[in-house]
Amino acid sequence: MSIRLRLTVWYSGILAVTLMLFSVAIYAFVYFNTYQELRTRLLDQVYRIQVSAGVPDSQGHVDLLPSVKDYYRLMESGFRIKIGNYTDASREHSYNGSFLTVPAPDKIPSDLQQVDYNGRSYLVAYGGIFSTTNPNQLLGVMIIAADMTDSNQLFDDLRVTLIVGSLATLFIAFTLGLFLARKSMAPIGKVIKAANQIQNGKDLSVRIDYDGPSDEIGQLISTVNGMLGRTEVFYKELAEAYTAQRRFVSDASHELRTPLTTIRGNVDLLQKAWNKKPDEAPHLDEHMLKELSMEAINDIADEAKRMSRLVNDMLSLARADAGQTIIKDSLPAGELLEEVVRRAQFIPHRAEWKPADMTELHEYFVYGNKDYLQQMLFIFIENAFKYTPEGTVTLDTVIYPEQIGVRISDTGIGMDQEEVPHIFERFYRADESRGVTPGTGLGLSIAKWIIDAHEGSVEVVTAKGKGTTFVIWLPLAAVPVEGEILPERLPDSEEVLDLPETKKEQPKKEPKKTILKPIKKKPDKEESPADKSAGGE
Repeated sequence: MSIRLRLTVWYSGILAVTLMLFSVAIYAFVYFNTYQELRTRLLDQVYRIQVSAGVPDSQGHVDLLPSVKDYYRLMESGFRIKIGNYTDASREHSYNGSFLTVPAPDKIPSDLQQVDYNGRSYLVAYGGIFSTTNPNQLLGVMIIAADMTDSNQLFDDLRVTLIVGSLATLFIAFTLGLFLARKSMAPIGKVIKAANQIQNGKDLSVRIDYDGPSDEIGQLISTVNGMLGRTEVFYKELAEAYTAQRRFVSDASHELRTPLTTIRGNVDLLQKAWNKKPDEAPHLDEHMLKELSMEAINDIADEAKRMSRLVNDMLSLARADAGQTIIKDSLPAGELLEEVVRRAQFIPHRAEWKPADMTELHEYFVYGNKDYLQQMLFIFIENAFKYTPEGTVTLDTVIYPEQIGVRISDTGIGMDQEEVPHIFERFYRADESRGVTPGTGLGLSIAKWIIDAHEGSVEVVTAKGKGTTFVIWLPLAAVPVEGEILPERLPDSEEVLDLPETKKEQPKKEPKKTILKPIKKKPDKEESPADKSAGGE
């Protein structure tokens, strides 16, 4: 049995009991009120009628007659009257009540009686008539009957009306209740249908249309729609992650297969060269064998280094996927970039390396991890060297409220605009450069993870054949203002902030007290960092 049918049956059952009790109460109220009123009238008439007794004859018989006033009053009221005479039965008087039977003197009923005559029903009251001179002498009996046929018909009609009306009301209520329950439960059917579609894996974008009130059903549908939305997003993310994982495994297999093939080929060559028979390859003397062996060993060493870099990059990305927390500290921006500039000149390159002067950054501090930040910058610099066979590679900085931008530009081969959204994907490399420029395609993915972990951002400006510019934005920990180093945010207590000492030489004078003040916030309608950096060159 469905929920809507159970609800309808419950409601109909409660309504049936209510209607039955109400009908019984109405019928009992009308019946007893009508009966009690007629009973009171009959008894009142019995005791109010004045019966005059005549003078007894020689045999002691008397005539019993009602007064003229009572006679006409009773006749007009429609009552049937009969006066029984116990002194002389022949002297009974009947006024439309000849069918009434006179009871024996000792059997006069004390309560009303129901008498049926000629298809009609009468309610009869009895009252004794006593002598005025001797109150203990019973002379006769007053019998008054009221016609109950119309009242009984009224009770029958009322009973039928209540029964038929209750049944009709119950049927209508059951039908409407079933209709309303079906309409109210219709959204639940939509929920079931959507759940079945999701279960069958047909369409995760299904949503339940509902324009009704925000009741329990509306809240349930809203919750289910929200759950479906989250399930769809989760499924898409899972599908994308699965696709990325397959691509990652495929690319990793491809990248590892090449050096392994080279190593295996060189090992096979060395085995054949050193295990040759005297009559095989007579031209291969000891000197040539040594040169051949060294070339093979060098190739093996180079491929081993390449595999080592690839494994290290994959390990870094695995740590990033595992949510590794980077330990951060306040770092002098000048010292950090100077060390990067100094070490970058030892990276193999053919382009001219032109870093800017970093001495003005000694009073700026960034909040991050030194090793990871240097690794990230080396990735961008090494990429610039790789893809710039001739020309220049520059590094400078752009200061912006609450941020420092490290700009690395080259005049190399550049990229198409369609490639920019994919350059931070793992193992992604432009088709033209794959196999021509050495690399694993993981460097920029690692760099992007480091930038995100430091709550920074990166901007890319590139053009095919004209070069590429990366601007890495990092949040500042402290900036100098008029000779005083100010932190990025004002602490709760106005305490002196102990900042790391810098290597910048200061003229000998009295030291200034470090004052904590918040730096100015970026205005709402101010030019973007990229626009300001472009305009400041």
